[in-house]
Amino acid sequence: MTTRHTSPGDWLGIHIYYAASPQPLLAQCLGPLVDDLKADGLLAGHFFINYWLEGPHVRLRLRPATAAAGAEVRARAEAAITGFLERRPALYNVETGFLSDLYNTLFDMELEDVDRDRYVGSDGRMNVRPNNSFAYQPYEPEYGKYGGPAGVDLAEWHFQHSSDQVLHAVRTLNVHVRTVALGTAAQLMMVMAASFLPDGEQLAAYLERYHGFWRRTFAGTDLVDYGTSYEDTPGLRARVDMVRAAITTGDLDRLPDYLAGWACHCLDLRERATALAQEGRLVFRSGDRTRDEVVTDPADARVRLLSPYLHMTNNRLHITIRDEAYLSALLARALRDSLSATAVSP
Repeated sequence: MTTRHTSPGDWLGIHIYYAASPQPLLAQCLGPLVDDLKADGLLAGHFFINYWLEGPHVRLRLRPATAAAGAEVRARAEAAITGFLERRPALYNVETGFLSDLYNTLFDMELEDVDRDRYVGSDGRMNVRPNNSFAYQPYEPEYGKYGGPAGVDLAEWHFQHSSDQVLHAVRTLNVHVRTVALGTAAQLMMVMAASFLPDGEQLAAYLERYHGFWRRTFAGTDLVDYGTSYEDTPGLRARVDMVRAAITTGDLDRLPDYLAGWACHCLDLRERATALAQEGRLVFRSGDRTRDEVVTDPADARVRLLSPYLHMTNNRLHITIRDEAYLSALLARALRDSLSATAVSP
């Protein structure tokens, strides 16, 4: 007896322009929508990100289980999104003038110069889509950033786990409270970073470089802006130590459930990335965007992938770049203190 295998349909990209906190949209609309589609066997993949281009919006990616399921997935998505926007519209529109410097920085980081003209009006300001609207837009995978086709397949698998992790946090944790959101993000960051870089010195140096990147790119991200924040979080070092010990020993049961599941995923992700590198299947775009680079060194590949993986999970939690820089500096400092204490222990 033979089993018939059916290929998934093409990815659908739906951009939902919503100039308010995305958490109600996630908790009340997109989370239930994904749950229902999965329960009925209509999805082969899904994830979301928050984005800024043409106004703040959530980019929802849905991959129908089959090409034939595409029409049903679209119809259900449109009904759910339309219903939510009617019930709970964002109340304030976005004006781009006072954000022009930020948008210029983001343009320089993420878009080629040739792309800028597509999104900027004759007045030099970014075009903004109507608030409380949605549109289908092509899904364009970032092959150069994630390592070519094989790397994008891995990233899409990971993005689904990351999206589910955040959807669970939005539904079960008080992440609408700033301190809770920051604490959640810090712990997810440390679990992922420690899974990819188990050596303490390498991990501390990486976190310092990560903070340095955001500090150089965006003004106002230095730790000094937060005064005595590190001293005001006395439990941070103990949490960092607990996370690293659990990952190093493989005793993930010592972590809270939501971190244990995340750690299990991150360790699996590390092994999959390692295997792709060893097989010569990861092809990155060079930093100057002039050539492709096949990366076969697993350590190099993991570092290249870790930064966008960290950033996109923080993005899904709606953590700002300023706060992401702050958290990486706090974690690096806590880890440095821990390593120093260990070095002087008898």
